[in-house]
Amino acid sequence: MRTEARFLLALALVFGVIWGTNTLFPPVLPEAPVVASEGAGAPGVIEPAPSESEIQGSAGAGIPAQEMGAAGESVEPVEVVVETPLVRWVFNARGAQLSSVELKEYRSLRPAGGLVQLVGGGGEVLEKRLVIGGDTVELGGLEFTVSQSNGLQLAEGEGPAEVRFEWRNAEATAEVIFAYRFDPERYVVEVESRVAGLGNPVLVERIARGIPFTEADSAQEIAAMSWVGNHLNRGIDAHALADVEGAELNPGPFTWVGVKNKYFLVAMIPGLDQQPEGSSRYLGAVLEEEGLMGSGPSISATYAYDSDETTRYRLFFGPQEYSRLQSIGDDLEEVNPYGWKFLRPVIRPFVVLTLWVLNLLHDQLSVGYGWVLVIFGVLMRVVLWPLNQKAMRSQMRNMAVQPMLKEVQNKYRDNPERLQKEMLRLHKEYGFNPLGGCLPLLVPWPVLIALFFVFQNTIELRGVAFLWLPDLSAKDPLYLLPLFMAVSMFFLQWISFRSMPDQGNNPQMKAMMYFMPIFFGFIFMQFPSGLNLYYAVTNIATIPQQILIARERKSVAGKPPVRVAKGS
Repeated sequence: MRTEARFLLALALVFGVIWGTNTLFPPVLPEAPVVASEGAGAPGVIEPAPSESEIQGSAGAGIPAQEMGAAGESVEPVEVVVETPLVRWVFNARGAQLSSVELKEYRSLRPAGGLVQLVGGGGEVLEKRLVIGGDTVELGGLEFTVSQSNGLQLAEGEGPAEVRFEWRNAEATAEVIFAYRFDPERYVVEVESRVAGLGNPVLVERIARGIPFTEADSAQEIAAMSWVGNHLNRGIDAHALADVEGAELNPGPFTWVGVKNKYFLVAMIPGLDQQPEGSSRYLGAVLEEEGLMGSGPSISATYAYDSDETTRYRLFFGPQEYSRLQSIGDDLEEVNPYGWKFLRPVIRPFVVLTLWVLNLLHDQLSVGYGWVLVIFGVLMRVVLWPLNQKAMRSQMRNMAVQPMLKEVQNKYRDNPERLQKEMLRLHKEYGFNPLGGCLPLLVPWPVLIALFFVFQNTIELRGVAFLWLPDLSAKDPLYLLPLFMAVSMFFLQWISFRSMPDQGNNPQMKAMMYFMPIFFGFIFMQFPSGLNLYYAVTNIATIPQQILIARERKSVAGKPPVRVAKGS
């Protein structure tokens, strides 16, 4: 069962139990058309994207493969290394392709260790094809000359620098140029490409062959691996890489396309930060291709050249860090959306607020995220103390009114109209509200849901250790926290159950007292240890209030319900 499904099951059970506990003695209540890609002609004109057969076709008439220099020449590949404080890029001069991207600030959590590598799966990326009419020309065999053949090394604080890959045929009638512009403080590479003498082409660029595994828990990483596109009409959609079979063309237009795992992203975004007016603004289509001979599924994007035979776009190879992605624009920060689509508008504000508070505590108190979760859990219970107190007292009032409700129901069972009036009178006189003891108890759950998604893919929490836990974003390897959480949950329910005046006559609550902790302990075993830590801390922080409420419940046991003040 996937982690999200387990969490949904747990939520459904909790809501059912909260509702059921408050209704063990229930009263009878009154009854645009889709477009494809921006064309290569006049700016702003939308034309159909190339078909799948056009993309996969062979080099055709008018552009022989020999003329493009791809006739099986055996030339030793030339590597071009670009180093910035954040990334080490390794390009191949043959085809202007990318063979390695290592993120210097992140280490793989796999047994082999090393830096996080974003290129793998059986081949290079940024492999390029040109679709010209009904023909497809592969650029992978072209030997490009490189402006910085010895590579490039940028230090922090230096200005952006460019590496150009250029190819021209012997007659100088055709040229293909790719210029990559690197910023030492960014994971974004700006690309400007010019193609001359080859008609009006469409670029097809493979942006990823999956993403190499980087996490200790490969099952969760496989579940997270997908390609995501922000379609102009349909919005953001994710497609699992595990479901890619054969070849399929997904028509655009897209404002960006990315391939992601749990924490890292490779993306192609049309345009530059300073985009010339009238340039193409959309990617045309996304081509999915099943991996062959051990390679991972590949994802390619199509992009039309403008009327000046130039196309401009950005590539992102880096962490899914919210602020960085947000600065790029076009909702790229939603590439790994928080929550299920139908609940996303509700969950998103809680996630953003919760993450903001966690980062604030981390920065201001200068403590690790493990202690931040402990402090946050205690603070949540302090803030919610009055609301929880109100909920508990509402439950006591509901139970005290039950004998009167039953008497009214028996007396007027054959007179529905009178029964309704008497019920409303009791509600008004004694302040009885069947939801009063239920809704306040649900308030902490949006935070718990938000934390579930925060731990799913928040890069700041990746690999953070605490006590015996090697990674707060992964499950507890010793399962001590789920056990402790279950025991604390049982203790809370035991305190409440012992204060019930008719505990012996309430087998449902007694069964629930034993069942709920066991069930939640089992469900939470696979959840991130940070989530278990937060939940266990909130349980412990609730014990003092639970004891006070239990004493108050015993003191009013057997006494008639108190009338509420008029107008309150």
